[in-house]
Amino acid sequence: MTTNDSSRQRAATLQLHGVLAHWAECANQPWLDPLLGWEETERSRRSLERRLRSAHIGRFKPLADFDWAWPTQCDQRSIAELMTLDFLISGTNAILVGASGLGKTMIAQNIAHQAVLNGHTVMFATAGHLLGELAGLDSDSALRYRLRRYAAPDLLVVDEVGYLSYSNRHADLLFELINRRHEKKSTLITTNKAFSEWSEVFPNASCVVAMIDRLVHHAEILSIKGESYRRKEAQEHATAKSRKRKTKEAP
Repeated sequence: MTTNDSSRQRAATLQLHGVLAHWAECANQPWLDPLLGWEETERSRRSLERRLRSAHIGRFKPLADFDWAWPTQCDQRSIAELMTLDFLISGTNAILVGASGLGKTMIAQNIAHQAVLNGHTVMFATAGHLLGELAGLDSDSALRYRLRRYAAPDLLVVDEVGYLSYSNRHADLLFELINRRHEKKSTLITTNKAFSEWSEVFPNASCVVAMIDRLVHHAEILSIKGESYRRKEAQEHATAKSRKRKTKEAP
């Protein structure tokens, strides 16, 4: 492909119809290449901002700040592999299992953010928000629209599965969403419950076994074990305040 053909293809991709209509006049102009570059850069920036807003990832600490020495079990290499985003190519799921306060949400947020930076569409939601929103819709058309919206992103993160219990309808809705994404798009789940305990999260729901089956069919399952890091930080903060207070009170 010649330079002229390449520039024309760039202009077509950008849908610069005025430039294309007057291509014979524009093709050899010195301002053409900078113009195309400015337009590509600006559209890329706006696309990134739009995808970040739509992802709803929220504030988070970078993975560089994660204390890998604190958990008694945490496969740093497997998490690094998830950060490469190769699992998105094959529509593989990722499941982070561990007690509260061990950094599951922080890791999921970093993976989601990395996916957005690499051009993927992402949606991040807690299980409570997602299922509450779906169950609260009062028309079939609204529900179908919302299910399509959650089924569409390259990566869907469902955070905090297991912290609340849900009705059979909630279970059915989550199963429907997972089924729509199965082997097509990647879903990342964070949960404080082993799969053997999901019957407590969705008591009496007949679809739990099928739901788990689809989640783990093609999935990377990472278990994180240890004491709560948030509790550790809170204890350290309280100790520091106590020492500071005693220092002030000392004669």
